[in-house]
This record gives sequence, structure tokens and C-alpha cells, in this order.
Amino acid sequence: MSELITAELVDLDLSAETKSEAARSLAERMVSAGRVTDLDGFLADVAAREAQMPTGLDGGIGIPHCRSEHVAAPTLAFGRSRRGIDFGAADGPADLVFLIAAPAGADDDHLTILSSLARRLMDPGFTDALRAEADPAVAAALVRGEEAPATAPEPAEAATEKTATAERTAAKPFRIVAVTSCPTGIAHTYMAAESLEAAARAQGVVLDVETQGSAGFERLGPAVIAAADAVIWAHDVDVREKGRFGGKPVVDTGVKAGINRPAELIAEARAKAERGEISGIAEDGAGPAEGTGGPSGPSGHFGVRLRTYLMSGVSYMVPFVAAGGLLIALSFAIGGYEIAGAKSVADHFVWGESASWAALLNQIGTAAFGFLVPVLAGYIAYGMADRPALVPGFVGGAIALTIDAGFLGGLVAGLLAGAAVMAIQRVKVHPTLRGIMPVLVIPLLASIAVGFLMFIVVGKPIASLQNALTDWLNGLSGSNAVILGVVLGLMMCFDMGGPLNKVAYAFAVGGLADPTPGSLKVMAAVMAAGMVPPLAMALATTLRRSLFTRTERENGRAAWVLGASFITEGAIPFAAADPLRVIPSVMAGGAVTGALSMAFGCTLRAPHGGVFVVPLIGEPFLYLLAIAVGTAVSTALVVVLKGMRRTPGSGAPADDGPAVAVAA
Repeated sequence: MSELITAELVDLDLSAETKSEAARSLAERMVSAGRVTDLDGFLADVAAREAQMPTGLDGGIGIPHCRSEHVAAPTLAFGRSRRGIDFGAADGPADLVFLIAAPAGADDDHLTILSSLARRLMDPGFTDALRAEADPAVAAALVRGEEAPATAPEPAEAATEKTATAERTAAKPFRIVAVTSCPTGIAHTYMAAESLEAAARAQGVVLDVETQGSAGFERLGPAVIAAADAVIWAHDVDVREKGRFGGKPVVDTGVKAGINRPAELIAEARAKAERGEISGIAEDGAGPAEGTGGPSGPSGHFGVRLRTYLMSGVSYMVPFVAAGGLLIALSFAIGGYEIAGAKSVADHFVWGESASWAALLNQIGTAAFGFLVPVLAGYIAYGMADRPALVPGFVGGAIALTIDAGFLGGLVAGLLAGAAVMAIQRVKVHPTLRGIMPVLVIPLLASIAVGFLMFIVVGKPIASLQNALTDWLNGLSGSNAVILGVVLGLMMCFDMGGPLNKVAYAFAVGGLADPTPGSLKVMAAVMAAGMVPPLAMALATTLRRSLFTRTERENGRAAWVLGASFITEGAIPFAAADPLRVIPSVMAGGAVTGALSMAFGCTLRAPHGGVFVVPLIGEPFLYLLAIAVGTAVSTALVVVLKGMRRTPGSGAPADDGPAVAVAA
């Protein structure tokens, strides 16, 4: 394989002013080197990753990165900027920019190289050497790790403090085990690990880290975990096999915290251990550790925990909704709505007939949609009690479909399954039985309990409630429909991808599992309102450029596509920078759009797609009108509110305004 980075992939005088310009400049070098096959497609993947979470790190570092089908080989390009580029870091612009391109199916060896770079970025000696180097070939060698720069010597005071700390802990050092993970698993996972390790060394703490990244992970040994005094989870995706850490104090936070404030996390872990705060994680999934308060789960009051459980189920359900719903919608576009009653294509498929292809797509989509409720229930239960709860959760979801309890039945079944497993885990068992508890005893007993409750106790009342809700939706007309549209529009636009947005979206897609005229209207209103925030911000930055910073104007260009694609998160950078003006403005526009969509009687059978599924929308011209009106309302409000804060002669906002850190 060719080297990960070569001299031609290094730009020591990067002239870009924005992160998108920097990504394009470095990506063009990758294209010239034959590493990237489609420049625009690759940049779209980079932008999508950037929209999830800023890739700027403290210390003047930007690490835009993604997996992409347009990458021919794992590649890294490095650029050094004199003026600095805003990548959303809290401490300001980045002068060292690393563009990491990983193929969609990159193997572990290549990803290990990338993770090694991520760790070295936390070494001041390494970054100082890159800032001083004048030869691109030498800079490429440094990045490849062929020449390890010496770390700058510590000040005498710091060395003395470390010595004193080590002496205080020499008798019995405080031990911590940590897990770090991020959605992509390429950079932040390993940077958090390196940052925690450096902070632990400075404090004389013994710390072992398990990096659950894309390069795979090596489990911490049972003896290492058993010897630990506390646990730190710095993660943005679920920690795998949580049960291993049962009976320990746990600090549970995001991966960015592991990078930016490791010393605080270690101090918090010490404090929890000193107070004797033991987590409720079930050891090996079989039962609670001694002294624990119960099974694992997110911290916080009941409302926070319940929301986390429900969002866990919804997040796993959405891919089934998207795949199944879009296949069904495509089948209707090809063969008409009557295709839903077609005979099985296994017996009646004919090559070359559009009706057969439409029926095939419909039946594949219907099969995918059939998993919607069981997946929702299974992963709600999983969020509550980890892997042992998957079986009773899926069983409860399947029963919900059997008894016509629908989406609401799946919600209840998931909560019942999680609660049943948590209750069983509280029972103390003999150590010899712990091995079979999570794979046999817990799934068996919990499935029996959930099945009994769903079939005999709560199933029929839930089914009746589901039918009543369906009848209510079908009977909505006039002012009632408009009011529901207003509420859904407000929810979609308040947190733009957050819990309220997801609740409204889940309510809409739940109705698609058994579509009725009322549920199709709800789906249309939800998608229309969700398109308004990014479209309004894009229009506002176009009409009144002087009210926005250069970074916001750059985001505004991307927001056109994001809004048209029903990606509400495209407005988050604007809301984060100016929430008191932006959020009320987009909520007003979303409420207007939701109300108009319901009043016009617009319907939608696809769960996603934005303007690309307009042919599948009932009353498409009125639907687009509702979106346009709502966008105009939001645009006008945000322009007026932003204009009011400016004083005469104040001029436009500074182009190098404050960085905006956004976590979508």
C-alpha cells in the first residue's frame, strides 16, 4: 500500500479562510494523488460529519474526517494555516489541519495508523515540531511517525508537583479504568484516551484505557477492572459490555470532555470513590453488584432516564423506517397505491414489468417496516438493561403487533421488558449461575413476564387506546387539525434534532406502520415543519448578509441543501450562536407551516426525503406553499430581531467572530 501521507499531501502555507475551503484545498491534493475518486462526493461526506459535531480541538488543531465510498485508500493530508481557521474549538481557530479520509470498508491496520496520529496530536512536542518544519517531506515523515519529536521539558514547578503527587500515592496508587468512543471511531476516541492518560500521569494515577474505535478494541482484563477504584466513560456511542464494570464508581460523560477536561473527570472519579458512590451496573449482566442501587442506566432524575431509554429505541428504529418507508413510497411512485395489494412476487414476478418491480419494492419495504415496532421495543429495553433485555424487548414488540397495539404497544413493551430484566438482575444468585444468567435465565424469565403482561394484562387496553388515537387522527378536521399542526411544528423546530424534535418525528413515523389518512397528514406536517429552520437561515443569510458572520454565511449555503433534504440540524449552528433570536423565529415559521399543511390536507407516505419525495405527497403544490410561507415568516422574524440588536454605525458582524461549537 502507498504511504498514508506523502509530501504532495502537505500544504505548509494553507491559504483557506474557512473550514470548507480548507477541506476542499486538501481534498484536491488527495484527488491529484489518486486517493479520492469524486471530489464533490467526498466533500459532502466531510460536511455531513462536520455537521454532527465540530472537529476543532483545543491547541489550534482541526481534524475534519470521515468514511466515504469515494476514498480509494486511507489517506491523510496536512495543512498549516498562518491566520487560523475556525473549526469550532472553544479556544479559537486552528492552524494545524489534518484531513483524514478513510474508505467505507477500511481495514483495522489503516485505522490503527490513524488512531496513532490522533494520540500524538495530544503531544505538544509533536505539534510544535509541525509548526516549525519548513520541508513538506519532513512534515509528512513526522506525521507518519518516522521521527518522534522530543517533548518540551516540563517547568521545574510542574516536575516538583508531579514528584510530590507520586510520593503521596506511592503506597497505593489510585487506579482508574476508562473507555473512550466516538461515532466515527477514528480520531476523538484516541485523543480522549491520550488526554486522560496524560492527566493521570500528571496526578500519579494509574489509568488503563479501552479505546472502542473503528480499529477494533482490546478488552481490559478482568483483573485490571477488578483492581480499579473508579471508572470513566468518555463516549458518544454506547459503551460495549457495560456489565464488566459493575460495582464501581462511574463518571459518565461525552468524548469531548475526555479531551478537553480530563483532570476534572479524574477528580470527579476520585470524589465518587471517596464518597462510596457505587454504580448500579449489573456485573456480567447477571445481577447487581454488592452495594449497588440497581441495574445500569443513565444518571439523572426519572424524566431524564425515561427520555434516554425512548431515544435509544427511536435511534435504532429510524434506519428501518427510512429504508422500509422509502421503498414503499418508491413502489407507489412506480405502480400506484393499488400495488400494496399485489400478490406475492415470489410466485408472480415477471421480468420487465413495472408492476412486478413495484410490487417487489413494496413487499421488501413492508418486510423492513414489519421490524419497526419490535426494534423500537427491543432497543428501549436495551437502553434500560443492556443485552439481556433484547430478547424480551423484541418479543414484547412482536406481541404488540399481534394484538394490534401498534406503536404505543411497542413503547410499553420495551419499558416492561427493561423493567423486568432490571428486576431479575436485582436477585442475588450463586456465582456459579452468573455465566448462564444473561444468555438463558434472564431472557427466558423476562420474556415470560412480558408475554403475560402484554397478552393478558395491558395489551388490550393499549390496543384500544391505539385504535382511539387512530380514529381521532382520522377524524381531525378544521381547527383541531390546525392546532395539532401548530404543536407538531413547534416541537420540530424547538431543539432541531433534539428530544422534542425526535418525539414529534417518532409520533409521525409510528403512524406509518399502519397508515391511515390521519397519520399520513401528521407525517406531512412534521416533515414540512422540519424543513423550515435550515431553509429560513439559508434565505436570511442570502437576503441580509451583513447580519451574519462569514462562518454563518458559509453555513447558510449548506443549509439550502440540508433544509431541502429535511435535515433540521442544518440550522443548529445559527441557533447555537444566537439562540434568543433564532429559535423563536424558526418555531414561529414551523408552527405556521405545520398548521397550513394540516389545513390543506396534505399527506405523505415517505418518512424522509424532503423535496425529493414531493411526487409522493398529497396536494404537493399546497404543501410547497406551506413550506414557503413558513420559511418566509421565520426569515422575516430573524432578520428583524437581528437588525434590532445593531446600533447605527455598528457595521456588520466581524468575519472572524467567535467559534461556534455544535454537537448535533
